[in-house]
Amino acid sequence: MAFHDSKMQYRQMGRSGLKLSLFSIGSWVTYGKQVDAARTRTCLLEAYEHGVNYFDHAEAYAQGQAELTCGRVLAELRREDLVISSKVFWGGQGPNDRGLGRKHVVEACHAALGRLQTDYLDLFFCHRPDPATPVEEIVRTMNRLIAQGKVLYWGTSEWSAAELQEAWLVADRLGLEGPAVEQPQYNLFVRERVEVEYQPLYEQRGMGTTTWSPLLSGILSGKYDHGIPEGTRLGVAGMEWLQRELTEERREQVRRLAPLATELGCSRAQLALAWCARNPQVSTVITGASRPGQVVENLGALAVLDRMDQEVLARIDAALAG
Repeated sequence: MAFHDSKMQYRQMGRSGLKLSLFSIGSWVTYGKQVDAARTRTCLLEAYEHGVNYFDHAEAYAQGQAELTCGRVLAELRREDLVISSKVFWGGQGPNDRGLGRKHVVEACHAALGRLQTDYLDLFFCHRPDPATPVEEIVRTMNRLIAQGKVLYWGTSEWSAAELQEAWLVADRLGLEGPAVEQPQYNLFVRERVEVEYQPLYEQRGMGTTTWSPLLSGILSGKYDHGIPEGTRLGVAGMEWLQRELTEERREQVRRLAPLATELGCSRAQLALAWCARNPQVSTVITGASRPGQVVENLGALAVLDRMDQEVLARIDAALAG
């Protein structure tokens, strides 16, 4: 099966030696829950054929079903072509089934390896900070998994810059590896952490980022301009809490982006994705797709990247400001 589409771009994950496709595929909400196994397969293979090499997962996504479903597909592909991740924090209901204690982290890693049908994880993220577990325990546990060859790089998701600095200081003291990558939310409405708070970490630690929710659960695509269509993410049972992101003010802001997208010859989704990718501190933009055509449409943002000059960026900000 073909891989490495000539149109795909690859970016170094911070100062590490790992290269990630600029756009990647995430499994949150969609796979193992919203989309059946057959369509999951076609989406992942479509992405792979277009040069996507990074596939993002977590133990919590569909209670492990996302990793099971995606793992069956990824096992068909050449492992060396793939960058596969999992995240640990929310497991089962037992007292040691959540958080970042050594027992849960090790067991979650082993479980993810089984579900994803792989011998190692390229990236293993601490899905949230855990004030109940000493940072030294977290750092030592992640490094033990690296030493055992089960994990290549460890990272974090939605940790503050102060929490990341603490982890790095502990790693420095122990002569161990600190978190090489962070997975924060980043989109036109959520910017501060990636653009300001983490800036010292890029410079001092060479941290990479695998950013999520570039379309803010589809809001920036314009699909919710006039309501919540059936079958969309905000309409999925159990995900009603996402609707709090959909305010009338945001609807209007997204509508104001439409003329600029039309002028640039792209969709609003492609405009928003290209806006995220134009930031050099973003190692990869994690996208979601429930059908193969959506994979192709999202990757069309690659053609918009070179149009993200200062004038266009200023017009985007002006449209959002009203």
